[in-house]
Amino acid sequence: MSLDDSLALARFPRASRYSPEWMLAGFSGAANPLWLAEWLTEALDLRPGMRVLDLSCGRALSSIFLHREFGVQVWAVDLWFSASENLRRIQAAGAEDAVFPIHADARNLPFAAEFFDAIVSIDSFFYYGTDDLYLNEIARFVKPGGPLAIAGAGLMHEFDDGTPPEHLREWWEQDKPWCLHSAAWWRRHWGRTGILDVETADELEGGWRYWRAWVEAVAPDNAVELAALGADRGRTLGYFRTVGRRRADALLTEPITSVAMPYIEKPMLRRS
Repeated sequence: MSLDDSLALARFPRASRYSPEWMLAGFSGAANPLWLAEWLTEALDLRPGMRVLDLSCGRALSSIFLHREFGVQVWAVDLWFSASENLRRIQAAGAEDAVFPIHADARNLPFAAEFFDAIVSIDSFFYYGTDDLYLNEIARFVKPGGPLAIAGAGLMHEFDDGTPPEHLREWWEQDKPWCLHSAAWWRRHWGRTGILDVETADELEGGWRYWRAWVEAVAPDNAVELAALGADRGRTLGYFRTVGRRRADALLTEPITSVAMPYIEKPMLRRS
């Protein structure tokens, strides 16, 4: 199968309009960001002029896609990849007036509370969002009623005994992806907080095939991961998405960044 055929899929008509060479030149991980962004936005209502945070955007392919397809303004935030390189890609796409690359840590974002109409995260949220306290931190940046939407690699179900099945052991021991979870896990993780109303939590039909097709395109020498996906055939691995909407009555607390306390000198040892 040619590169054009393997990356132009009927399931993703929007993404299939983009050059495979452009996708490969900007890849940043083991998931095609345009495929996942297209699937995720099927569960969203993005409208022109909305302000969208693309959290941990990699090399900004998804950010450019969101702007071009939906007319939204996008703040393309990433910690690992250069904002300067992303700016050049954004400029080449003619999107510099609406896509703004920023180098920042997902745990220390430089935005005002309730600045965004929507927050999306493509194949990255599991690196930091499994923290029990993180949802409070990130939800502050979206307006009440606005969505927080994530999509990425995940499990079709949690491991009953906490260990991966035998046919995944070699890949699991190599990559140690303990942060991967199922859509049902994310529904519980978010739903118990009272911060979001979870509207969508599901799996992409045949997601493991798209995962494997992308790895074959960007990392054909990754024999261990390809073998794991082929052996598993979607029983355990695939793509998930979860969409929650910030509740207007959610009580969010400002994060504590420092505690100012005066030093009061006292004797260190007990008096005899």
